[in-house]
Parts: sequence; structure tokens; C-alpha cells
Amino acid sequence: MKAKMWKTSPNQPSAEEFKTNPYLSRFMLVFDREGYSPAFFQQMWEKRIACCTYRKYVKDKWDLDEFRQVNVTLSNGEIEEMILAERGTFLSGKIWVREIRKLTKSGHQTSIITTEFLSETGPLAMRMFSRWCQENFFKYMMEHYGIDRLIEYETEELDDTIRVVNPEYRKLESRIKSVAGKLCRRRAKFYEMKTDYSMPEKKRLKIDKERAELLEEIELFENDLTELKTTRKATKRHVTIGDLPESEKFRSLAKEKKLIVDTVKMIAYRAETAMVGIIRQYMSRKDDARALIRQVFKTEVDIKPDYKNKILEISLHNLIV
Repeated sequence: MKAKMWKTSPNQPSAEEFKTNPYLSRFMLVFDREGYSPAFFQQMWEKRIACCTYRKYVKDKWDLDEFRQVNVTLSNGEIEEMILAERGTFLSGKIWVREIRKLTKSGHQTSIITTEFLSETGPLAMRMFSRWCQENFFKYMMEHYGIDRLIEYETEELDDTIRVVNPEYRKLESRIKSVAGKLCRRRAKFYEMKTDYSMPEKKRLKIDKERAELLEEIELFENDLTELKTTRKATKRHVTIGDLPESEKFRSLAKEKKLIVDTVKMIAYRAETAMVGIIRQYMSRKDDARALIRQVFKTEVDIKPDYKNKILEISLHNLIV
């Protein structure tokens, strides 16, 4: 992570605060188990950046007496009960972390680790175990805000030094999978067709003929597979864009306008979420809050600014049914 990317982040503690409190962090990175790396956690903590992720290679079970029920407030304002436990763990002989485990109804213990030492257990667990909210966000944005809609047709050149998967290698991979699949199916069929000498001779000869034809196909596919694998071995897996033939080169969609439009859409979503949080407490069916707000957004309104009291009054017309 380049220095300018984290040193310019807003609302960070001062140098004096870092010196006074050795457990203080700039901010926290929350990511999936693919990013698990004790060396990376240590590297980030040297910059006073906390990490939070699932722990890999968990084999032990904690005593059930260590777990307690915690009411956790989710990002949407709802309260969820979690059964949690916490220990300090010295990870891979490199760095001390907080290990938090969630006990599921099935008895499974899901483990997360973090180098954020000051927050309470519940909010930390919420940030990790509620990552599904991110998937719901993109699903909702695609459905109601068209975030994946193509709003830019302009293209731009890509750097010729960028490494990409060799198209020829990809084609070979595809052909190998296809041939291997056909070979596997024919082998299975061949071994299923057993000769039974008690059956009528005519039927037995027919089966023998079919097995001979299958065996011939199997040998052909085996030869094809060997040749394809040999060719793949001699083919580079990655090449630079500059090395691609002109017909295989591709361009990227221009990013600037799409970034601006997506930013506006996300701001609109955050405004919607804030309004949902306000009205949900007054609704008997809390799950209908977003549907109601979407109706409000589609409804004509009168806007009356009160400059003296610095209030913007919005008067709704009849809601669209």
C-alpha cells in the first residue's frame, strides 16, 4: 500500500496519539479469507493499519463455557443475537491478534482474527460476519439503480506491457477440458458394458462390437489429449498485450464517466439507507421500509426552502400505487 493512499485518509489520530496509545490504529481493512497472511497483518500493523479476516486452518474447538450471547447492531439498524467468544492468539509466531469465534446453531465455530484492539467484540464481529451486506448492496444497486448498466461506449488504449492470459493458451485449456470430458464419459460407458456369455449370441456380438468402437474412440481421444497437453506445455500461459496479434488485442471502456455516475448512484443509495433508518422504527412491517422509500422517490413533491430556519420542507403528493 503506497504511503499517500493511507496517510491522506481523513480523521486519523495524530502522531502524539499514536505515541501515547500503542493499540491505536489508523483504520481497519476487512477482507475475506483469501487475504489471510500473518506476514501481511504484521506489515500493515507496522503502518498502524488494522486488519480483520477469517482465520484459516482452524482445527481446535473452544470450550462452550467461553461463549456468551451478545446483541449486535447491524449496519441496517437491526439487532442480531450472536454467541461469541474471544481469546488472544499469537499467530504463526509473528504477531498477536484478537481471535473471535461465533458459535452457530449447528455447533460450528467460525473464527475471525483482527489487529483492531480497542473496539468491543460485538461490533468487530458484525463487521466481519455481516459482509454478506456487501453482496446484497450490489444486488440491490443492480436491480434498482442500474449500477451495471453500460453508460459509456468510449474506449481507451491499454498499456502494452500489461500481462494477460495468452488467448492461444486459453483455447488449448478449453479444448483439453472438452476432450478430457468426452474421454471420461466413453471410459465410463466402456466399463459399464460388460460381456455376459449367458446372453444370446446375437446380443453379445452386438455389445462386443459397441465396446470395440468405444475402445477405438477412447484411444483416439487419449492421443488427442496427449498432443494437446504437449502443445500447451510449449505455449506461454501469459503474454503482454503488445505481444498479441492485432486481431486479439482489446481495448478498455473509458472509466472516468462511469466512476462519476456510479458515485452519484452510491450517494443516492446512502441517502435512501439513511431515510430507511428513520422511518423503519415507525413501521409495523420493517422490511417494507425500502419499498416505501422507493415509492417516495417516484412521487411528485413540493419543495419549500425555509431560509430563516435553514429547513427544507418536502410536501409529498399522493404516493404512486
